[in-house]
Amino acid sequence: MQQYLLLIYIDPSLLRTLPIDDFNTLMRDCLAHADKLQAEGTLLAAQKLQPIESAQTLRVRDGHSRVLDGPFAETRELLAGFNLIVARDRDEAMRIAQGFPWARFGSIEVRPLEDMDAERERCGAPAAAMAAAVP
Repeated sequence: MQQYLLLIYIDPSLLRTLPIDDFNTLMRDCLAHADKLQAEGTLLAAQKLQPIESAQTLRVRDGHSRVLDGPFAETRELLAGFNLIVARDRDEAMRIAQGFPWARFGSIEVRPLEDMDAERERCGAPAAAMAAAVP
């Protein structure tokens, strides 16, 4: 099984046209879908993000840190939340993503996660248990 991150992007202008009762229905359906996936062991984590007005972006260049208010990228669609899932393959991950309603108001990016233990080994970093024990 592979882990995938479903990045939920929304177009706020499309959501603003949705009556609140319809939005609440969509949210309840989304939460019910998430609850079902969690009960099956498919959904590992999910979270809605606060509005972009609360975001800050850190950049470090030439040893100098710079903190900017808001997201760095200028785009019509904004990152609104995520779901961390496990799936047999990309096709299954895409089918799971299609069960969430938000693609109608933006997009859902389906991205496989890298194996961090393999990355630790590749770059010569200590294993996670060893890294936690280092002062």
